[in-house]
Amino acid sequence: MHSLKHAAHRPIRSLSFLALGVALGCGLGSLAFAEDPSPSPSPDAVEGAALAAELRTSRPGNSFTNSATLRLRDAAGRRSSVPVTIRTLVPEGEADWQVVYEARAAKGTETLTITHHADRAPSYQLARAAAAPRALVADETSEPFAGSDFWVCDLGLEFLHWPEQRTVRRDKPEMRKGRPCRILDSIRPATAGNGYVRVRSWIDLDHKQPLIAEAYDPAGKLVKEFSVGSVKKVDGVWQLKDMEITGERDGTVTKLEFDLTVAR
Repeated sequence: MHSLKHAAHRPIRSLSFLALGVALGCGLGSLAFAEDPSPSPSPDAVEGAALAAELRTSRPGNSFTNSATLRLRDAAGRRSSVPVTIRTLVPEGEADWQVVYEARAAKGTETLTITHHADRAPSYQLARAAAAPRALVADETSEPFAGSDFWVCDLGLEFLHWPEQRTVRRDKPEMRKGRPCRILDSIRPATAGNGYVRVRSWIDLDHKQPLIAEAYDPAGKLVKEFSVGSVKKVDGVWQLKDMEITGERDGTVTKLEFDLTVAR
């Protein structure tokens, strides 16, 4: 997820992920103020918008390349693995930056390019085998990448750009993976097809990154669960070792494991 679940495909120092403005207007009538027909946003909506904006605006400080392996288990329990190269491209002096996933699967190389924009949701370009690259729009971003449980929109953390973002209030931070977290619900209008419409994510309060995310369909059923795995200190820097996503409908599992050797 993506996530979930999320960008969770880089060293932990750059795992965190624009701002949603609220405008209230009022008109002056004859000696009286007209009532604003739009209700003021709730505190949960204001906090949720601010948190999602903070996650979206974060970007890596420099370009680097990771090698990784997708480890897949299908509904029948069969296992396979796909080597992946992940290139993070951060042009100096430019607002937009990219992450390029190149998976060398049995059916040919699959390359996904995600462009993160400062002022809008990510854009996606997918190339499979010898076919020409094509831009993905709308529900096309629900396509799986390299036959895995990671959809294109998961890897782009698309849910952080959905129109409704709300924090879930608790008396104290919830603990997940030994870390204090804030809960964020990301919601979009119900759509047809296999897309999900709500993502609940647990955001690490210190590192400002999703640790766990759950994706739900229009009927409220859990579709996927995303989880950031363990970390390891390499050359004085904490780096993500793995992340996992589970397809709840069929019991499939995909784990993305990093070799923790980062090339500049």
